Amino acid sequence: MKILVTGGAGYIGSHTCVELLLNNFEVVVVDDLSNSSEESLNRVREITGKKIDFYPVNLLDRAKLNGIFQDHDIDAVIHFAGFKAVGESVDMPLAYYTNNLTGTLTLLDVMRNHKTRHFVFSSSATVYGDPASLPITENFPLSVTNPYGRTKLMIEEILQDLYVSDDSWNIALLRYFNPVGAHESGKIGEDPRGIPNNLVPYIAQVAVGRRPFLNVFGDDYDTVDGTGVRDFIHVSDLARGHIKALEKLFSGPGVVIYNLGTGTGTSVLELVKGFEAACGKEIPFCVVPRRAGDIAACYADAALAEKELGWKAVKSVADMCRDTWRWQQNNPHGYDDTANLP
Repeated sequence: MKILVTGGAGYIGSHTCVELLLNNFEVVVVDDLSNSSEESLNRVREITGKKIDFYPVNLLDRAKLNGIFQDHDIDAVIHFAGFKAVGESVDMPLAYYTNNLTGTLTLLDVMRNHKTRHFVFSSSATVYGDPASLPITENFPLSVTNPYGRTKLMIEEILQDLYVSDDSWNIALLRYFNPVGAHESGKIGEDPRGIPNNLVPYIAQVAVGRRPFLNVFGDDYDTVDGTGVRDFIHVSDLARGHIKALEKLFSGPGVVIYNLGTGTGTSVLELVKGFEAACGKEIPFCVVPRRAGDIAACYADAALAEKELGWKAVKSVADMCRDTWRWQQNNPHGYDDTANLP
């Protein structure tokens, strides 16, 4: 079967391409490279020994997107493409709504016109807002606190409306928790542009000498050590979840929703200690005030995915730290081999 992966050159997208190819799917990637590198796809080809058809196209370009569907008999779409920084979304809401919502609407319309009806959506645990209790199950009330999260929730609602209008669609909404880690080969990993928005790549850049220390936002939460607790999931486990969801769609389930997480919370300082063990050096950090909108703790109940997909996260925090460190050591400046400045 041939799978179109939007945002396939990005962090989660590239790891999912590896899993697709190793499971004998054909892969077509659409990515405008606004927050990714084509080098990641070259590395995916190295890891798998298989080919990928790549189109540097933005989803807002209906004519080019339509041409891709005309040239390829696409069986299903895995949709990662979208802007994803919470803080930036607050500053640039129109850009986020245009790119994430209009891009998705254009993609769905082109899919409909070409009778492609299987769709896996990259959603997020941000749709749960500040949960009233833990762990979080799929039937928790939904609420969001920023435009990025709102685009995820709006797209979920659009997809459910689409299914109500035409039940030939099969749609999986995958709500991720905190993807970290890198492929065990060290060839692909997370390569954020500029200052990382996420904890683990920031720690890795401190460890490799690109940044002097880590800011820990708040140590006065009601948690094991006062720092925020999150459900960190290895990106390769997450990628496997997409394969399982894709297989589920071909059985015709309609709309299905799954949390993809480990079900276990890890604090910021626990993660720092895990990374220190992986890299063999101390990670200097400075405690600074909490960020607005941050919550104390967030972790998944992932039992439904295990029951219905036969999927479970198997990699440990130690695996996540070790694989991130291997990637960062091998690629101190990410995919940009020419960079010689932090």
